[in-house]
Amino acid sequence: MITNKLDTEFWVITDTHLIANQLHDNGPAFKQIQSTSQGKDLVYQEIALRAFCKFANEKKPAAIIVTGDVTFNGELLSAQRFQKIFSSLTDTKLFLLPGNHDIFDGWARSFSNDQQLYTKQISPTDWRNIFHESYDHAWATDSSSLAYSIQLNPQYLLLMLDTNIYGQKEALRSPVTAGFIGEMQLAWLEKQLKFAQKHNLYPLLFMHHNLYVHNPAVNRGFVIDNASSLSRLCQKYDVKLAFSGHIHAQNIVKPQPNIPTTEIVTSSFCSFDQAYGLVKVKKNQIRYQRQTFNMRPYLSAEEQKSYTLTHFHNYLKDIQLKNLTHNMTQKDKNSGQKINKFFIEANYNYFTGHNHINEKKLIQLYNSEQYRLLTKYQPKLGRYLQTLFDTTDHSNLNIQINFKEKQNE
Repeated sequence: MITNKLDTEFWVITDTHLIANQLHDNGPAFKQIQSTSQGKDLVYQEIALRAFCKFANEKKPAAIIVTGDVTFNGELLSAQRFQKIFSSLTDTKLFLLPGNHDIFDGWARSFSNDQQLYTKQISPTDWRNIFHESYDHAWATDSSSLAYSIQLNPQYLLLMLDTNIYGQKEALRSPVTAGFIGEMQLAWLEKQLKFAQKHNLYPLLFMHHNLYVHNPAVNRGFVIDNASSLSRLCQKYDVKLAFSGHIHAQNIVKPQPNIPTTEIVTSSFCSFDQAYGLVKVKKNQIRYQRQTFNMRPYLSAEEQKSYTLTHFHNYLKDIQLKNLTHNMTQKDKNSGQKINKFFIEANYNYFTGHNHINEKKLIQLYNSEQYRLLTKYQPKLGRYLQTLFDTTDHSNLNIQINFKEKQNE
């Protein structure tokens, strides 16, 4: 058990995509990767994560949970560096689970001048050894995967799942985007859910891939292939809450027909505005709120001299917008500034969870000149744009989950 307190909190971050500084020289090959990294910051993550640990040491959450894609592309040195950075935590435990980019990723590279070079990949054994403290606190581990369970406090059991598809040796190909939970891991999970039921614990799921569709246009490879099997367990054992990552977008999906589970995805920590999920745990209740990390007060005196670091959210937004602008102009030379700005802002708001709009404003948007031009010159992007707005009455930034009080046997 991590804490005896019924009132506590933990934080959730995801998709940090750290590449250790020692794996690159910031030369031409690395800059090319940064420019095509879909808006991820690859240059300053060591600084950002060190600052985040200083922040955690000040606020003292019971745990920080990372829901996968800890490393950029499964470089062993990046995993070791991540562990080294987070070893500075004093009163906070670190719990991680792998993402599809972490284990036996054939894209693992170092960068020197204009060359991409082989670097050692992370094996499942490496993962357990590097992050052994997570497993040292485990209530139970799954022999068929990297899944494990943690008892947070007298009421909550954390189930850390491994939804990734990887082989038994170093890979030569790109990582598998899709996810799957094997039969042995599902059997192990059911044992954990039975344990929680017997001991009046509320189970919370954590995984990299998603249980639900979070975007109707972009979900293939994001929702686990056998989501129906996991859904049946969620229904059978009344699992109220799941946390995941992978899609890099901030989104909350409420319980679905016959499935009691709310799923929360926190946006990528290395993109947008450095989001983390603040999860306040009380007796029979959990409150989630998306927060953004301001790292400026936690920078060293030397780091404070850097305009980029002291205005880091501006930098993150800038590389995100450059990435989108590059992709759009490459696809269609007729795309003008009006279309770019219109689409980019809508996309940015979607990924940060600020995409609510009422029906009246949505109709006005669809009647706008920018939207007509976008659908004329880039119809695929026009159709995708329609999936970026949320007209429901629930927030993607915060939610409260109430649990039925369990009766002691």
